[in-house]
This record gives sequence, structure tokens and C-alpha cells, in this order.
Amino acid sequence: MGIKERIQTAESNFGYLRQLGRDPSALEFEEIITPTQAKLDGANVVLFGTNNYLGLTFHQSCIQAATIASRVQGAGTTGSRMANGSYSSHRNLEKEIAAFHDKREAIIFSTGYLANVGMISALAGAGDHLLIDADSHASIYDGCKMSDAETLRFRHNSPESLARRLKHLSGSPGDKIVIVEGIYSMLGDKAPLKEIAAIVREAGDKVYLMIDEAHSLGVLGHNGRGLCEQDGVEQDCDFVTGTFSKTVGTTGGYCVSDHEWFNGLRVLSRPYIFTASMTPSAVETARAAFKIVASSEGRALKTKLQRNFHRVFEGVQALGFETGPEPGPVVAVRLPDPEIAIRFWNRTIDEGLYTNIAIPPATPDGLSLLRVSVSAAHSEEEIARALSILAYIGVEFGLIPSAKKYAAAVGS
Repeated sequence: MGIKERIQTAESNFGYLRQLGRDPSALEFEEIITPTQAKLDGANVVLFGTNNYLGLTFHQSCIQAATIASRVQGAGTTGSRMANGSYSSHRNLEKEIAAFHDKREAIIFSTGYLANVGMISALAGAGDHLLIDADSHASIYDGCKMSDAETLRFRHNSPESLARRLKHLSGSPGDKIVIVEGIYSMLGDKAPLKEIAAIVREAGDKVYLMIDEAHSLGVLGHNGRGLCEQDGVEQDCDFVTGTFSKTVGTTGGYCVSDHEWFNGLRVLSRPYIFTASMTPSAVETARAAFKIVASSEGRALKTKLQRNFHRVFEGVQALGFETGPEPGPVVAVRLPDPEIAIRFWNRTIDEGLYTNIAIPPATPDGLSLLRVSVSAAHSEEEIARALSILAYIGVEFGLIPSAKKYAAAVGS
């Protein structure tokens, strides 16, 4: 298929979405009012689709840090750190992230996507093997494609499937890197990290474990370091990647490690070498946000977030919808098929609720999902409103059984 045909096919697919209502790729917010409120299509909507887990995008210390950085250091760096050099703030952020994770070294990237692509493609070479969870994020798959290693998938959240893969590779040359996520972005489920870490330990010293804590940073663990902290296996996690675009509230990404040779990956990672470095405002926003996450304020926000997402998860289940397997900052509402999902999503916006639509091929197992992301900034009233809207449309579509469940879940 040629360039023109591929573009026309893609356009045709989005044309199908447009026929059913809004095009998710073309939404335009006229105004962002607060971390949880915005104006869309001329009307106010409550935001449950932003991944703004601690609500830090409007935190005054983050805004002030970004403003001062832009005034003092300028709007951008206009090149990569390899070509244009590092700013002192780049180095300071790396030191602070390494200290936050209690690791030897950190490398920052311009986005979280580039952190995964840049680390995987630099770590794995010809003769090596990458073993990834089948439900891994696109950035993990793309990092595998950029490397010269062989990529093997194991069944989602199945330590047994991983163990079989590693046993099959026993005795083969090259290193093995196992890659999982702390919280998976579509269904919101956590990796069985203790079991996976034990399997990696038993497999020998040429097998490494990498975990992407994009959706678990600031959400899990006493200090907010993610699932590896919560499960007590931080020393078993050779490489931890994360993003600044969710809990941290800006753009960028990173990887931390205790390996003494880790810093040398800077000269191997093409997305690090050939991409413009983080802007001063983004760097200083991230520095301010990490200080909040590590503080008593951050722990209080994490506690509120956990209370909020339990309420949303339990409320959606009480309404009669099928959800993902466990409560978390991502609450997946399963819908029967893509067309119903698209129509349902459009109706939620009509009623003043913004969530994410997720349909095949972007979803695992061909699922059609309404993806609800919860924030510590959500008020009790906003959560009740979101549940009310889901209930109203669920009844309208004949997806939930009765108004009684609506009243019970919403508490009204």
C-alpha cells in the first residue's frame, strides 16, 4: 500500500468516528479553567480524562517555577544536550529524581514516550532478547522496534507465561530485559511485580527488569515512588522509567538505575542525542512538582487521590457497568462495541463530562472502553456529577438495569 492509500485508509477510519459524532483527534478546549474544569464546544465540562493525578498543573509553586525559569533562562534550549550542552537545571533535576528514587543515576528525556524508546533501544542490541508484557504501551513496542534485539511477548500479567519464555531462552547468548508497567493505562490494572521480580532474580545475572511507572508515580508507595516501592522490590528493578506528563503535570520523562555504567547510555540513546532537551520552564516545573510529591502535601494528595478513585471505581460498578479488575487512577468502563462506545462518549460530553474513548486497535483484546482518569483535585460534588452522568446515559443506552442502582451509586 502506498503513501496516499495508507493516509486515505487512516482518514476513512476517522471519518467513521466523525459520522458518529466528535472526532477524538480534533477536540479543542477553548479554556482550561482549573485542573478539573474546562470549556469545550462552548460549554463547561468536568475533566475526568487528563491523567492529572495530583492536580499539580495549577499548583502555584509549579507555575511560579515555570514563569521564573522562562524569564531567566529563555523559552527553549534550541537543541539537544549532546550538541548544545546541558543547563545546570537539567543536571539538578536528574540528581533530584535519582535521590527521590534512591538510585545512583537518572537520565531525563524530552517526553515520557522518548524515555521508553530511548532506554530500550540503547539497552538492547543484536543477540539480546526483550520480553515484554503483551499489553505494553506503544512507547515500549516502539523502543523494541528501534533496537536490534529479538522481542518476545508474554501473556498480560502472567508470571507463568514469563517464566516459560525465560526457560525457553535458558542458555542462549545475549542479555534478557523483562519490561512491565506499574499500572497499565487502559484497564488500570497493576503488574504482579513481586512474582515477576522473583522470576527475574532466579533467571540469573544476565536478566534485567525494567518497569514503567508512568501511571503509578505519585500514586503508589509510601513515598510515591510507584509499584516497585509499594511491593518492596526496588532493589530488583534495574531500570525505572517515568513521565512528567501525568502526576508531575508537565512534559518530559526519565529513567533511573543503580548500575554504575548506566550514565554511559547517553552516548547510545538516539532519542537523547538527537532530540532538543527539555525547556527551562518544563524542567523547573518538574523540580517543583517532585518536591511536592516527596513532601507531606504530596502524601496527603496521594491519600485523597486513592479515596477518590475508590469512590469512582465502586460507584461505576454499583451502577452496573463492567470495569477493569481493580481500583486505580484509571477506571475503565467496558462498553459492548466501538460504535456504542463512540456514541456513549459523545453523549457524556453533551452532558458536561469529558473522559477518554479507547477502541480497537489501541486497546487490549479488542475491548471498547470509556477511560476515566481520577484526580486528587476532584471534589465530592464533581465525582457525584460524573457518576450521575454515567448513570443517566447508561440508562438511556439500556446498559445498566435500573434507576435504583443510579441512586444508590450516586448517593442521591
